[in-house]
Amino acid sequence: MSTATARQPHRSAPPPRPLSRRSLLGGAALAPLVLAGCGSDPSISEDPDELVMWYWDRSASPELIAQTTGQIPGTERHLRADLIGTSFDTKLRTSLAGKAYIPDITYINSNNALYFTNEDLFLDLGELGADAVKDDFYDWKWNLGTTPTGRFRFFPLDIGPTGFFYRQDVFEQAGLPSSPAEVSAAITTWEDWIALGTELRGAADAFMVNDAQNVYEAFLNSSPERYFDADDAALYPAPDSAVRRAWDTAVAAIAAGITAKIPRDRGTDQNAAWAGGRTAGNISAAWWTQVLADSAPDTAGAWRLASQPVRPGNNGGSFAALPHTCKDPEAALAFLVWINSPANQAAAYRDVQLFPSTPASFDELSYTGDFYGDQDPLAFFSAAAESVPESFISTWETVIGGAFTLELTNVETSGKDPERAWDDAVAQAEKVLAKRGVRA
Repeated sequence: MSTATARQPHRSAPPPRPLSRRSLLGGAALAPLVLAGCGSDPSISEDPDELVMWYWDRSASPELIAQTTGQIPGTERHLRADLIGTSFDTKLRTSLAGKAYIPDITYINSNNALYFTNEDLFLDLGELGADAVKDDFYDWKWNLGTTPTGRFRFFPLDIGPTGFFYRQDVFEQAGLPSSPAEVSAAITTWEDWIALGTELRGAADAFMVNDAQNVYEAFLNSSPERYFDADDAALYPAPDSAVRRAWDTAVAAIAAGITAKIPRDRGTDQNAAWAGGRTAGNISAAWWTQVLADSAPDTAGAWRLASQPVRPGNNGGSFAALPHTCKDPEAALAFLVWINSPANQAAAYRDVQLFPSTPASFDELSYTGDFYGDQDPLAFFSAAAESVPESFISTWETVIGGAFTLELTNVETSGKDPERAWDDAVAQAEKVLAKRGVRA
């Protein structure tokens, strides 16, 4: 990654079958929260030895959590883990703003940038000694937990390194490169990837991906530059910005006819396209290996993994934070260090397929399935994780990013002129930022 402080977007906890793994962004507003005084009033727990953690389904290993209900290893405290359902961010932000029922530990999705403007609501983990385990983690993931002011407030959990999933059988039938090594060599640039998709469409009447947003997001998720720099100066309006190049690449994919134009809210249609071979690929993260196996079991043995154009990216991955009202920060940090040790991250992968952010975890893991033929997804994605670039994700990206993906969908599904759509996306972004006092 670059030398800029890193932030990457993320991931979502999977609904049964869609593209993103975590769908907990909710509708939380970005208005500054009022900083509470000392303690949470009323308290979320009356037990002086109990730390309360909030998490969502499959964001933590139930087996590991169960080991802490009697005592958090190395501490005199014990854990009560509260499983929060939908609208996780809204519930957390409401509790913080209301100064009541605040957990001692909270998991936070890959949208941790949402909280940068209210970072003082969380403790600086660096001041508590978290740096003692920094070398256990991928640097880029660790740095994603650092706010623009240089404070480490978000502890790394899992990650989502990316690659190009593709149907080897469909590629073979089309007479195209089909082994992982051959496909990887054939798509080292986005231009090459579009060219191969054009051949695929002509020879097999199959699409490279389901929608252009997949291309746009894959480009940005693997780019050192995103919407803003580390000082929150807007980069996207520049004609050669990464956002503009991602846009142009996605528009080129639309023009080449290699996207199936299936909206993301039609998950059943997307799954059917992958299962039936109408769509022969998807650029996604390590967590999609299990999603795909669950949603298209009849295609076992047909799928393979190739390196995506240019470099791997990251799509997803969570964090944990300690609200400033935490009753025992040292014990809470001890819990985070323990549950995210290389050995326990390996255990979490075996339990709920959370992809480790600690490289040493892979020494304890092995893949025995055959859904990807003789290819080992663990080996593929652990290698990809080594090359994920460092980038900055601003709080404001979480506010304006949807304007660009919405207009891109208008281009793809409604035939809107790409330049007009781009101008409209930029205008909407500027309007939203000006309303929030970020842009003049």
